[in-house]
Amino acid sequence: MAGRVAGKVAFITGAARGQGRSHALRLAEEGADIIALDICADIDASIIPLGTEEQLAETVKMVEDLDRRILTRKADVRDSAAVQAVVDEGLAEFGHIDIVCANAGIEDFGQAHELSDERWDDVLAVNLTGVWKTCKAVIPSMVESGQGGSIILTSSTAGIKGFGNLAHYAASKHGVVGLMRDLAIELAPHMIRVNTIHPTTVGTDMIFNDVAYRLFRPDIENPTLDDAKAGYQALNLMPVPWVEPRDISNAVLWLASDEARYVTGVSLPIDLGMTQK
Repeated sequence: MAGRVAGKVAFITGAARGQGRSHALRLAEEGADIIALDICADIDASIIPLGTEEQLAETVKMVEDLDRRILTRKADVRDSAAVQAVVDEGLAEFGHIDIVCANAGIEDFGQAHELSDERWDDVLAVNLTGVWKTCKAVIPSMVESGQGGSIILTSSTAGIKGFGNLAHYAASKHGVVGLMRDLAIELAPHMIRVNTIHPTTVGTDMIFNDVAYRLFRPDIENPTLDDAKAGYQALNLMPVPWVEPRDISNAVLWLASDEARYVTGVSLPIDLGMTQK
């Protein structure tokens, strides 16, 4: 039985680990070949160390173990030329790109008036401008192919509502929604669909870190995940503290597949009801 995205090629950013790796594996399970990049270096504003070259190599092995082809490169989504080079190499290798997962992102916490210019600029540069640069690199070939396609931009529940301590992050993720809506209008005549996904807390390093734990438990000197778990759960309507990366990847797969062939311009929460609280 053919996979739900058999014969398609997906371009994924931030694929060394976390949701990006999960998206690559889920799409590969359903028949897609993969083009992927990751910065494989740290960014000052990020509250956690970012993915590594070793982790990106592990993503390659995991996709190849699924009997799919994958091309990966080290590149920074803030660098248009670097992103374009990966896209061009991927097109030379595979001939087309049908699915885009603009997933790369960083997280930082702080009161809005206490953020440095550099922290603000880094978060917006990766989470919003990097998404635009990703799309910009791929759209011309998708239009030229005449085969349509699906572009999936990773926003956040912070792209729907405010939380506090996340002004730069929330601004970037709200901005992704605006970008999606404009691209959906521009690309609809070419049968290229553009949507955003809005995860709640996901079980990755983005929430499994000491900075996040301290936000939830400032009353404890060195809080642990167990200490913070009730705080994560309190964010959501459903009595679950976080979803798994595969839960987000299943939504990505649906939006990438022909099952969602007429879905565009939509903000899809996978959020345990968080945005309804």
